[in-house]
Amino acid sequence: MTEPSRDEQAPREPEEQESPAPRAEEAADTVTDEVVEEVDELAEARRALAELTNDLQRLQAEFVNYKRRVERDRELIKQNATYAALTPIIEVLDTIDRAREHAEKSGQSLDPGFQATADQLERVVAGLGLTKFGAPGDVFDPTIHDALSHIGEDAEVQVTTCKVVAKAGYRIGDRVVRAAQVLVVDPASN
Repeated sequence: MTEPSRDEQAPREPEEQESPAPRAEEAADTVTDEVVEEVDELAEARRALAELTNDLQRLQAEFVNYKRRVERDRELIKQNATYAALTPIIEVLDTIDRAREHAEKSGQSLDPGFQATADQLERVVAGLGLTKFGAPGDVFDPTIHDALSHIGEDAEVQVTTCKVVAKAGYRIGDRVVRAAQVLVVDPASN
């Protein structure tokens, strides 16, 4: 069999061609969907970034607070250690004061070696923050003075006053290690 010639072949019906408009709509829909997805991804990334930023800021604040607590605790431990170490030394300082008072009353001077040792000890404890307080004539303050006795009235004072200091008081910073033990007088009543 021979093949029919081109001319003999049956005419073909034109193939259905899609119009360019639907393809453009599909492409536009695809692009729109992609853009929407990218916008959604971008919005999600921004939310995640904001959340991570908040977490980081919170962690930074917690760390700063932690450092402050550690420094405060370290300082408190140092103060407590100084307090514990210097408290027993107060009795030695009282003994030195009594020796000086005895030497003054008897008109003698302290042994030079003892005097040098006493002065050195007082400088060392002062360097560590231990300060002595309480002197005759101070206004009586029950937060830093321990009144051992009330010895009457005195016309020369306007308020309750420390007349005699039996034992000096000591403090480290604002913390009273030992209150001054005093005898007090009141102002004269009219």
